[in-house]
Amino acid sequence: MSLFNKLKKAFVPKDEPVKFPEEIELEKLEERKRQQQSVQAHVTDEEHHVEQDIEQETEGVIEPPEEVVFAQDEFDNDSGLMSLEEFEQWESEQIGAKFKQGLEKSREQFQGALNNLMSQYRTVDEDFFEALEEMLIQADVGFQTVMDLTDELRDYARKENITETIYLKEIIVEKIVEIYNQDETLDEEMNITAGELNVILMVGVNGVGKTTTIGKLAHRYKAQGKTVMLAAGDTFRAGAIDQLQVWGDRVGVEVVRQAEGSDPAAVMYDAVHAAKKQGVDVLICDTAGRLQNKKNLMNELGKIKRVLQKVIPEAPHEVLLALDATTGQNALSQAKSFKEVTDVTGIVLTKLDGTAKGGIVLAIRNELSIPVKYVGLGEKLDDLQPFNAERYVYGLFADMIEASNDDMDKG
Repeated sequence: MSLFNKLKKAFVPKDEPVKFPEEIELEKLEERKRQQQSVQAHVTDEEHHVEQDIEQETEGVIEPPEEVVFAQDEFDNDSGLMSLEEFEQWESEQIGAKFKQGLEKSREQFQGALNNLMSQYRTVDEDFFEALEEMLIQADVGFQTVMDLTDELRDYARKENITETIYLKEIIVEKIVEIYNQDETLDEEMNITAGELNVILMVGVNGVGKTTTIGKLAHRYKAQGKTVMLAAGDTFRAGAIDQLQVWGDRVGVEVVRQAEGSDPAAVMYDAVHAAKKQGVDVLICDTAGRLQNKKNLMNELGKIKRVLQKVIPEAPHEVLLALDATTGQNALSQAKSFKEVTDVTGIVLTKLDGTAKGGIVLAIRNELSIPVKYVGLGEKLDDLQPFNAERYVYGLFADMIEASNDDMDKG
């Protein structure tokens, strides 16, 4: 099965999309309500006519309205329930739709540029590859990643004797997935263990959406049935503690805090002890985003880790770096700087829906060897989504994938 067919099967809804059981039940309840309202209206209308007939002393017998008998609820059996396979397909389609919508700006830019390139260069030659390199660099894919990608495409075209650029279209997409997945040691999954206190340390400069990411992560874990606590460790930025408290109140989780200007390590001390005592599943710790002085930040994060490890020797289980996707290559520079300061285990790429240069995902993974674990695809609570290379590629090339397969289906 080709990659395009695989992605279509995974993410593109069928002509008649599968409905979630709750949607079916809601539709049935609404239909019952409409029937009951219809019956009530019929009864009221008949009563009105009875009163008129009595007043006019007219003769005749008024038949009572027929009783409406509702069918037995179909949910008394399993006929209305999804199979596990249907649910997984439904869930995959929902996630695919989020990536498609969230990467709309990048897709329009990326697909448009690629289509223009294919129409301008019909023959596979060095001019085509140089133009492709320039296009990918402009999309913030990153120089080294672009060189790796085009070198692989050159080799493939030569081995397969491909002379027309149109036949490289799908191969370009496949190579993007291969390059992203080539380092199998990088794990996109979060290091969360059931039944234990898991500590997540969030780092990142001010303004990248770090606090918002913490709130959305807390919502995500709480929705999974986990107990969550937040630690307001950014004690230096004005309003940072209150901002985190607002998020804590919004998602319904406790926030451990002290006064502005307090020692962040003291906040972490209180938080990790409280989380341990209460049997919390996930403790998410905010930190200051002062990258200007690397030495001070390194010392501060080192002190925080030592405090955490006195209670939980394995902590922190994750150190997530929040980066603003709209800043492009500047985000890559920030990642390099933070990597020098602390052991970053994963990237949260925020505001990916707000940029036309979504190629930064590839640059971060390939040039820094840090997995992207979450991406921000919108402003809603559930728009923070776990990253996956195939979902990402589908979001970037959805129109091309669907159009290609539509043609195949018709043929």
